[in-house]
Amino acid sequence: MLKNRVYFDSSSTTDIHPEVLKTYIDLLGTQYVNSESLYDEGAKINRNMEKARSAIAGLLGVRADEIIFTGGSSESNSTALKGVCFAQPKKKHIIVSSVEHSSIMNCCDQLERLFGYHVTYLPVGPDGKVRTEDVRRNLREDTALVSVMHVNNETGAVNPIDEIKEIVKKESHAYFHSDLTQSMGKIPVDLKHIDLATISAHKLEGLKGSGLLVRKIHVPMEALICGGDQEGGLRGGTSNAAADMVFARTLRLALEKEQEHRAYIRKLHDHMLAGLKEIEGVEINSPEDGIPQILNFSYEGIPSEVMQNALNREGFMVSARSTCHSRSAKTSYVLKAMGMSDRRASSCIRLSFSYRNTMEETDRFLVSLKEIIRNYGEL
Repeated sequence: MLKNRVYFDSSSTTDIHPEVLKTYIDLLGTQYVNSESLYDEGAKINRNMEKARSAIAGLLGVRADEIIFTGGSSESNSTALKGVCFAQPKKKHIIVSSVEHSSIMNCCDQLERLFGYHVTYLPVGPDGKVRTEDVRRNLREDTALVSVMHVNNETGAVNPIDEIKEIVKKESHAYFHSDLTQSMGKIPVDLKHIDLATISAHKLEGLKGSGLLVRKIHVPMEALICGGDQEGGLRGGTSNAAADMVFARTLRLALEKEQEHRAYIRKLHDHMLAGLKEIEGVEINSPEDGIPQILNFSYEGIPSEVMQNALNREGFMVSARSTCHSRSAKTSYVLKAMGMSDRRASSCIRLSFSYRNTMEETDRFLVSLKEIIRNYGEL
């Protein structure tokens, strides 16, 4: 944690866990040769990568050959959508929620503009969730893929993916993908009947530029990055062996502490929420049953960028909307999809907590927020 600064942006990225960092540094110094090399050193790294793959598979309850190492969630999401769609050229329909991460939304836009796909964007309710009946109603014979995120990165809303995956499996021939970037290590996840799933290391105190795509063995897929036989021929290029190997430790540490951390973060969240509700003019955008790690609110008298800058001067690091759009002046499309006004959607702030935060930090934030509203607020 940076000295005298408070980091309330853990949904954007996390600090590296000390054990992960130590392991990674050790690996960089000793296991640097190409894992595809035929000499002994290359063969050793290849074996260690496969041990890590098997360990990850065991933690997730899938097969080792269903784990594809990637460069992060955005790559995993693009690979899932394009890879599955391109493998089924006669199916030109995709279903996604209207509040997916930009990596999904922009990928769908490209598939529509350049490849002739039709994308159905499912609405969400005021709680930010997809309704299962909307999934069922929009399934078609030519639906190639349904993609619905587990936890929304802006509001913390939790989609009913257990119900959605059963509908897709039983009532269509489509495959189901879920972006688990904001749920893995935070709430329980069951990968049964999920055909494809996206996971990122740097949301779990792991390395940036390191991700996973779980692709069940029965799912057809075309490679997006052509090269050698790496990752079963589905992602060419020299493997980032050290990062891939350390992902196993990253995931194990996150899952071991998941329940303990969630209980602690719930106390921080509830304390912050209670304090925000006492401030006149503050509107809570996150649903009551969302994950405790994310708390989104608006104060309509102060635009997001102004509020962020004011909080930054007070020593608080926060986001507005997804960090991928933090420099955009546009309103939050997630909050707009939930039925909120332009003014509310353009004055939102996302707080995201980790076990490293303290109750004292939440109290400091509330004091600073009240002062900022007194100085800048106009309702």
